[in-house]
Amino acid sequence: MKVKYQCASCMLRQTREALDYTKVTDEEKMRITQEIIQKLAKVFNPTTQSNKLGTDLHTFIKKETKNSDPYKKPREKGNQLAKKIIHDIKLTDKFEDYVQLAIIGNIIDFGSLEKDVNIEKLIMDNLEQNPVINDTKKLKEAIIKSENILYLADNGGEIVFDKLLIQKIKKDYDTNIILALKEGPILNDALISDALDLNLDQYAKIISTGASSVGVVEEYISEELKELLKTSDLIISKGMGNFEGLTEMTLEKPVYYLLNSKCDVISSEIGVKKGSNLVIEKLP
Repeated sequence: MKVKYQCASCMLRQTREALDYTKVTDEEKMRITQEIIQKLAKVFNPTTQSNKLGTDLHTFIKKETKNSDPYKKPREKGNQLAKKIIHDIKLTDKFEDYVQLAIIGNIIDFGSLEKDVNIEKLIMDNLEQNPVINDTKKLKEAIIKSENILYLADNGGEIVFDKLLIQKIKKDYDTNIILALKEGPILNDALISDALDLNLDQYAKIISTGASSVGVVEEYISEELKELLKTSDLIISKGMGNFEGLTEMTLEKPVYYLLNSKCDVISSEIGVKKGSNLVIEKLP
């Protein structure tokens, strides 16, 4: 996906929040912000890939602040919040309910939402909100036909909800699942350590994307992941960053996007209201 004019203000908001998660001085925050504004002025245009630019800006912030993981505490908070919420949810045996849980888990996104948003309330309010675009039945049919599934994770906290869906797929359809997580910290995205803490290696093969990027950026990801994007029978893509990245690629396999559209630009791109739950089939 390419940037739209609204992306500039969002990236500056993320800049401010990322800097506030670090311990650098206000003078350093001013300097870094000025440099980011200069960078945006040079590269912000209608041909710029949104999640690649976001990746480059956050990489710059980590380098300049000498903080490799500004969102460490929010990510840990997201994991704790998700475990608390899951404990209070009564699970059924319906596949559709597990997909719904995976989608609402995508609400735990400290890069897209303002810092003072009550994420727990948002999640509880969305529990009964069916997807506005709902290709869940097609997803189920695609899973039944698939021997190898590539599952692209998104946020910390969200991965707690993903575990339930991955367990369900493994139990009911006994297919091979490869779970791809970020090489290193970026925003509050889930890391391999988060997956291992949840024992997800019991249900899926866990790999790194090869990049610390916002979603999938073809230029940055590993050759292994590029090959899996070509050879897997099915791709399940979580969240907005992966949507931004995969829509820039020519894929030969079906993709199912599972996300909550927390962004005005992505919502407009898809043609739904902001805050919509979505299961979108994209065929090659």
